[in-house]
Amino acid sequence: MSHTLSVLVDADTIHQRVRELGREMGEAYGNEPVVLVCVLKGAFLFFADLARAMTIECEHDFVRLASYGSGTSRGKEMRFSKDLEVPIEGKHVVIVEDIVDTGNSVEFLKHVFAKRRPQSLKVCALVDKRERRELDINVDFAGFNLTGAGFLVGYGMDYAERYRELDAIYELVRHQGD
Repeated sequence: MSHTLSVLVDADTIHQRVRELGREMGEAYGNEPVVLVCVLKGAFLFFADLARAMTIECEHDFVRLASYGSGTSRGKEMRFSKDLEVPIEGKHVVIVEDIVDTGNSVEFLKHVFAKRRPQSLKVCALVDKRERRELDINVDFAGFNLTGAGFLVGYGMDYAERYRELDAIYELVRHQGD
């Protein structure tokens, strides 16, 4: 099946919004340091730009999740394939995601991290697709609310490991019969 890419958010708009998010988060935390946690692989470009846009002191760490279940659909059972190295007890923690749709990954992370007793635990996502939520998850710092958009790629988001390197957000449009 062939597909085309249609630009939804261009690179300049993304970079402007990421700078705004850095300022918003700085204002929200005042002079308090924050641990930014990048959810690999999808959030890595957003995370790098956001880290540079932050106006407050930050520690940086990375997690990678693996889901398991039956068939080819993404299961709800999660596990770490890479866990945090930075201790988060008593610290402000922000989970940085490329996209929050169903909320399953974020719910798993919030549940696990809460047991580690951070001072606060919030979520920042490049894209918030609330209409796809299966769980009651709030995105505290959202780059873009792309309601109604289809499958997204670019700026870290992929389709079969392709298109992560693109500097804009695209909708992947599949064509039947090609």
